[in-house]
Amino acid sequence: MSRFVRWTATLAAAVLMTGCSSGSSGGDGSAEGKDGAGAPATAASSSTLPSSLTSQRLDWGRCKSTSGPGAGWRCATLKVPLDWSKPDGRTIGLALIRSKATGGRRIGSLLFNFGGPGGSGVSMMPSYEGTVAKLHERYDLVSWDPRGVGASEGVRCRSDKAIQAAEDIDATPDDTTEEKAYFDDAVAFGQGCAKAAGKLISHVSTTDTARDMDLMRQVLGDDTMHYFGISYGTELGGVYAHLFPKNVGRLVLDAVVDPTADSVGHAKNQARGFQRALDDYLKSTGQDPERGSQKIADLLKRIDTKPLPTSSGRKLTQTLALTGIVLPLYSKAGWPTLTSALEEAEAGDGSLLLRLADGYNERDASGRYGTTTHAQRVISCLDDRQRPTPEEMKKLLPEFKTISPVFGDFLGWDAAGWCHNWPVAGQFDHPEVSAPGAAPVLVVGNTGDPATPYEGARKMADGLGKGVGVELTWKGEGHGAYGSGSDCVDSTVDAYLLKGTVPKDGKVCS
Repeated sequence: MSRFVRWTATLAAAVLMTGCSSGSSGGDGSAEGKDGAGAPATAASSSTLPSSLTSQRLDWGRCKSTSGPGAGWRCATLKVPLDWSKPDGRTIGLALIRSKATGGRRIGSLLFNFGGPGGSGVSMMPSYEGTVAKLHERYDLVSWDPRGVGASEGVRCRSDKAIQAAEDIDATPDDTTEEKAYFDDAVAFGQGCAKAAGKLISHVSTTDTARDMDLMRQVLGDDTMHYFGISYGTELGGVYAHLFPKNVGRLVLDAVVDPTADSVGHAKNQARGFQRALDDYLKSTGQDPERGSQKIADLLKRIDTKPLPTSSGRKLTQTLALTGIVLPLYSKAGWPTLTSALEEAEAGDGSLLLRLADGYNERDASGRYGTTTHAQRVISCLDDRQRPTPEEMKKLLPEFKTISPVFGDFLGWDAAGWCHNWPVAGQFDHPEVSAPGAAPVLVVGNTGDPATPYEGARKMADGLGKGVGVELTWKGEGHGAYGSGSDCVDSTVDAYLLKGTVPKDGKVCS
């Protein structure tokens, strides 16, 4: 069971290529507290932080995990409070990566978050260098592993063996026995996370990470925050702007999460988004979307009854098949691969869909799994206060199936199982992103985005406030707009980040 991870289109394409060529891959919440997005009312402000934090010097050294194109990158560790309400207390280390500006007239640092939540910026940033080469001339490119992720106290909630065993659990239960197995597994996963994370499990919220970002800004020596947030990174950027409006420099939010949605609302949004992307894919192949979707839904039902054989010897279950369908929808470049995978599955061979699912699940050839979804769950379940019961979601399943005959059932059950009986309480229903007095923030929406549907961009721009949120629309496909093939989008974003040129709110790139 896994909520759809919010990858950038560029990185999803890379996972797609790796998964298809090798048969595997090594490796995508909010609050209503008094201090915005559920932040503790007693959390320290930047002016009251101890000098041991604000005056720390980062020891930049060779990165252990980068080679080839990333050989010039340097890594360091930033100390941050475990509990932001106790800044003098225990600290944890955050892994940072940086490459200095390559040209003259340096503007400052440009901080990147690639989504998830749970994505490792340390591993992703070097692969994104070519996409942002023009920005690199005048900015130090910086990213990090947020708390609970990767090299920053990363959480692993279960073993590889247990992860593979859980893939046999039906994520769209058909009877009481399957329901029990599904929710028992959800409880076991949460218990594993609590055991692995310890006290950290209560301190990995989006608000905690936004506060980490502002300390990072100070230690890096920047007066204001220049930031590029993608997918979940847009929610993080919105929360940062709310908490620190006077520190906002140039912020770009691309592939925007709807800040008004609660956990059920996000599930409905993704059902709409992935169905919309699937419809666009089906139209591109000359198929009627309604008939094509029904054909895929029928295929998934048959696989649910009888999993398909694969060349690896493993079986393709319904849940793995659905995961394999999801990955190519993150980028239009993946559509031909989806055609091949569906044709093979219709002929009784699940090999390609399984390889796509393995790429999405970060499973390598030796059976080792990545932990992106572990961190994603730990973070989002701390953020999300709304936790619908199984009974509540059963009543909503018909609505989910109406929204999407292919993805609705899965996402409906997922909304109930994701944080079922989670060991710590959620903090908020949706994030607070209002940022009165902040500098203009560029909000980029893509009309064909599957994971973060286009409508969220306008809601984010409105939520940031009049004169702050500035919307840019791209009539395109895939998850994210910048670097996806639109000269109009790229030049508009570049002009904003490099020259401070703010486009007219509502500008459209076709």
